[in-house]
Amino acid sequence: MSHQPCAVVGVGQTHHKTRRWDVSLGGLVREAATRALEDAQMDWSDIDAVVLGKAPDLFEGVMKPELYLTDALGAHGKPMFRVHTAGSVGATTGIVAAHHVETGRHKRVLAVAYQKQSEGNAQFALGSGRGGSLGAGGAFAPYMRSYIARSGSPLDIGPMVAVKDRLNALKNPYAHLKLTDISLEKVKESPMMWEPVRYLESCPSSDGACAVVLTDEEGGKAAAAAGRAPAWILGTAVRSEPSTFPGRDPVTPQGAFDCADDLYRQAGITNPREQLDCAELYVPFSWYEPMWLEAHRIAEKGRGWKMVESGETALDGDFPVNMSGGVLSSNPIGASGLLRLAEAALQVRGMAGEHQVDGAKVALGQAYGAAAQYFSMWVVASSLDPFGR
Repeated sequence: MSHQPCAVVGVGQTHHKTRRWDVSLGGLVREAATRALEDAQMDWSDIDAVVLGKAPDLFEGVMKPELYLTDALGAHGKPMFRVHTAGSVGATTGIVAAHHVETGRHKRVLAVAYQKQSEGNAQFALGSGRGGSLGAGGAFAPYMRSYIARSGSPLDIGPMVAVKDRLNALKNPYAHLKLTDISLEKVKESPMMWEPVRYLESCPSSDGACAVVLTDEEGGKAAAAAGRAPAWILGTAVRSEPSTFPGRDPVTPQGAFDCADDLYRQAGITNPREQLDCAELYVPFSWYEPMWLEAHRIAEKGRGWKMVESGETALDGDFPVNMSGGVLSSNPIGASGLLRLAEAALQVRGMAGEHQVDGAKVALGQAYGAAAQYFSMWVVASSLDPFGR
């Protein structure tokens, strides 16, 4: 299989409103796609194929939405692909779209991911229709509690992540949830949802869509020549592992390590802490920031929480994480993973606005899903060879 260079040349997100009752499902996805095309200075006729991703159809009750949304996404008469890998689906959608370009099958691909939870019942969907469900927080709470016990982390770390991400969200015009009066004390005073996760340490449930336009090397270089910096994809990786696999450790899943190792090998990264400038990680509950820092070899075992405590992961720290406010501030579930990848791309393009990391050249985007069993990641850079290989 050939492997041709691929670049992100367009990014689009939906408006910052938490609920989008004012638009149809088709309007929601088209809004993000239109913005991505405008960013890429393309129109619908330039796109060769469309890849659509979302969490299960139960969320909106629309079966096979890829068929319903064909016209809204300009895909009539073009290949339309559907992706689903639980909460990681948005990131997987971007990666599948990249594969279509990297193999030479298509030159320009539109990737779109979304969720419109105001038209469905997220709790019903998460419980697969089997009545009362613990919800994602209830499923992951034991893993977070186990991490605290193993690492010896102080209990302030979760609230610290929550404050950081919510302050970052105030700089992001597309963040769905904005709390101007956030503080460590306010987080600690919020109700306990699933011990150790408090209300303000948890993600919202929101409507939204994200779209990216991917192009081949010729398209990426043309964008650069026109003064529109592309984000070059240095590597992509996906992994999964059965949630009931004997000996599985859901606190630090082997799939997370394997996914990161494959990704870093492709990108030529041997020291992620030093070679990556920043990361957008899928952190729906604040304790997952230190957990993923360790599971993706950015921090050594037991040191993820220390990076948080020292301020290293703050927007002005040595290794900023979730500069956009992350999943804690915007969680249209099916789109959340693509938002992580898209925000990483905006960083290396120098187009992240007020939450831009100065001098960001190489960025990581990551998502996970289901019972911490699906993993999707990519590394993007401002050039094809940022490490001078």
